[in-house]
Amino acid sequence: MSSQTATFQEYTMGQLVLPMDFSDLIPDDHVARVIHTFVEAVDNDLFFAPYKGGGRPAYHPKMMTKIVLYAYTQKWYSCRQIAQSLRENLPMMWLAARQEPDFRTINRFRSERMQDIITPLFTRLVELLLDEQYISMDTYFLDGTKIEANANRYTFVWRKSVEKHEARLQEKLTGLLAHIEATIEADASESGEAPDRVSPQKVREAAEAVEHEMHQAEAEWREEPDRQVRKEKRAVFQNIRTIHRTLTRDYLPRLERYESQLATFGDRNSLSKTDPAATFMRMKEDHMENGQLKPGYNVQMGTENQFVLGYSVHQRPTDTRCLIPHLELLRSRSLPFPKQLAADAGYGSEPNYTYLLEEAPLQTENPFLIPYNTLAAETKPSFTKRIDKVQNWDYDETNDWFRCPNNRRVTFRGYTSWTDPITGYRRDFKRYESEDCSDCPIKAFCTKAEGNRQVLWNPTYEEEKAKARAFLWSPEGAATYAKRKIEVESVFGQIKGNRSFRRFHLRGLEKVTLEVGLLAAAHNLLKVAEGRSDFCYFFVFFSFHSKKKRYRTYPAPLFVSRRAF
Repeated sequence: MSSQTATFQEYTMGQLVLPMDFSDLIPDDHVARVIHTFVEAVDNDLFFAPYKGGGRPAYHPKMMTKIVLYAYTQKWYSCRQIAQSLRENLPMMWLAARQEPDFRTINRFRSERMQDIITPLFTRLVELLLDEQYISMDTYFLDGTKIEANANRYTFVWRKSVEKHEARLQEKLTGLLAHIEATIEADASESGEAPDRVSPQKVREAAEAVEHEMHQAEAEWREEPDRQVRKEKRAVFQNIRTIHRTLTRDYLPRLERYESQLATFGDRNSLSKTDPAATFMRMKEDHMENGQLKPGYNVQMGTENQFVLGYSVHQRPTDTRCLIPHLELLRSRSLPFPKQLAADAGYGSEPNYTYLLEEAPLQTENPFLIPYNTLAAETKPSFTKRIDKVQNWDYDETNDWFRCPNNRRVTFRGYTSWTDPITGYRRDFKRYESEDCSDCPIKAFCTKAEGNRQVLWNPTYEEEKAKARAFLWSPEGAATYAKRKIEVESVFGQIKGNRSFRRFHLRGLEKVTLEVGLLAAAHNLLKVAEGRSDFCYFFVFFSFHSKKKRYRTYPAPLFVSRRAF
């Protein structure tokens, strides 16, 4: 085709174009091919287990898994977006073999069927990464990030508020049951004594007794011939009816709601009415710039070479109490346990150090690289000049006493302990007290107490902190810990920044954990595809036939790297 001044290539709409198989249009290093080969390498029994059989034939679970994984690599988190891409996106059409499940089918598969699939599927992916030497499990870089829940930001419920209103309701119930006992002869309790706490069952029993008295009073009122007596009996009936309505329409529903909320709290202080499993946490994204708390989850991830090796979702805002549950989850998997653990100061605590030294199967000379929260301050010159810090005092190990900056002895006075009300972990302290601080000229710089200066010293924790410092300050430990900032933080940046995942799309702890598993798997597959485009070979099933000799068909590895990155 041409005009007077320019020529154009032939362009005709509606004409059949060959080849009709458009798989050749997808590059060999495309992430869709990595996902396809990975899913096909997993045993079918894993995908078929959630299906009971019967009914209309379902879409193949491998096909559904492929399209969900590919969607999460392309920032398509809405099921309607995924369904639309099956009609418009070439790799998605190829992965689905031109099948088009609607958004409801995709949502049911993602939120229901994949709950039993995602954990073993992710474990299989890590095994392949380990076999192909992308990772080695030598060092496990752990950190956490908070992601907002799919919940209303303003439908919050606070534990203290529920406990306060529940206590007030208990007072009203106790008084009302006493009134019922006095007026209509309904026992407040089987023993004849008011219970310490009124249960919903006791309120139901009282309501049934009041209802029986109400029907009896109504019958007497309607059958009374005398007008004056009839008026009095009607007032009695109305009073009993008011009590019955108060019990059944106000007190009982509120009491059941309070008990349900207190049971849902667990060891938390808040929950969301929209997603009761979400906890209100302080997020970095503060759109109102007032430190507003938002419903969310604490996502813990461990990485190596920026590949996600493990993940867990917690309802606790802080990272300190997430370490042990996360490592216990790692121990329950079939994968080898990491040889070394690196994390920031948010994980440094006595329970965590004790667990890592005594229970965690870490195998290196520096088993963990975790600073405690005051380590950075202790390394500053200004800290060594502070006279109020017992770490700067002289200690006589033989006689077990400290010497304060005013050259007075701080002697041992006894033992004390403190038990964590949530975890039950017990901390043992040695208590020291100064001989006399009454005329000390520097007392105002040393303590704010009216009496003598007291010191609580935890020998176990101090010994563990000394080991933590030795691990971190060793040449090998310092070099390894320096990589932490570019390891797991980069993964969070990829997920939350580049792939725009800042809010969950499912509700409930189990479904949120499933979504984190999809994010982790998609991230690893993207890294494999990116590395493959640069310096990786990709092998598939192949066969070679010759007239003289027939070679056997065999599968090659999923992905083979020229180097681990």
